[in-house]
Amino acid sequence: MRAYQHPASLRVLVFGATGTAGQGVVRALSAQGQVVTCFVRTPRAIEGDIIGDVTGRIDAGINRNFDVVVSCLASRSGAPDDAWAIDYRAHLRILDLAQQVGAKHFILLSAICVQRPLLPFQHAKLAFEAALIASGITYSIVRPTAFFKSLSGQIDRVRHGKAFLVFGNGVLTACKPISDDDLGRFIAGCITDSGRHNRILPIGGPGVAITPIEQGNMLFALTGMPPKFRYVPVRMLEVIQQGLSLAGKVSPKLAAKAELARIGRYYATESMLVLDTATGRYDADATPSTGADTLEAYYASVIAGNTQVYRGEHAVF
Repeated sequence: MRAYQHPASLRVLVFGATGTAGQGVVRALSAQGQVVTCFVRTPRAIEGDIIGDVTGRIDAGINRNFDVVVSCLASRSGAPDDAWAIDYRAHLRILDLAQQVGAKHFILLSAICVQRPLLPFQHAKLAFEAALIASGITYSIVRPTAFFKSLSGQIDRVRHGKAFLVFGNGVLTACKPISDDDLGRFIAGCITDSGRHNRILPIGGPGVAITPIEQGNMLFALTGMPPKFRYVPVRMLEVIQQGLSLAGKVSPKLAAKAELARIGRYYATESMLVLDTATGRYDADATPSTGADTLEAYYASVIAGNTQVYRGEHAVF
């Protein structure tokens, strides 16, 4: 498959532009000089946006061509119905639209956790990745590690003198967290860097991988609070999940909570790093890094009141 050689200035259609990662992508594309159009559910104050619903027909009213399609869409909860509706079926509609409007390049924001797929949303993402690869269009599949916002859930706990929660011994997992703007610049760079065409691209932020214990120590140092950790046994998560799964057989609401518990357990026990398939272990050294924004600087900005946290429903410690 030959990579499409892009001209200097492009018409780019972005899905998922209202999320924090999507906003980072739009900023980076605009800085790059691309002509950006966003597909959104409700009107925004940006002229030229296309309004529609990705769960329905999305080609109505689109009467122009685009060079590149970028999707930063993801299911909100990761629950099975939501995952297959958004991470798979909606993306098939977007892929079909990309081909209709003449796009030569499709950039997909996926997730590094699909390397060890144990959850419905991971299988849904992989199913679409396979469809995109088989489509014949030039593709770039970007699999970032943890987002800053996903590691922000305990800032208020620490500020209020509470213990920082860790699972197991606190070093069971590690990640190379990446900011929205560094991720956005990496995704925008996929357009002009032919080395990122027709590839799956794991990516993390700058520096070495960090563990939950190290995240907690950052917060204690920045807030001036004495270090205080609470160690939660992984077995406790398993018991909660099993109990909710049993109760979920008679209650749809509890079944949904059981799925969230499964997601929580996954993130508590799996690193967000490149997986060495030969050894079955995560490899920090093999996980590429990009950018300059650090989690510590982000924490400091949040604590100082200069940055707001929009965590959404995909949030881990």
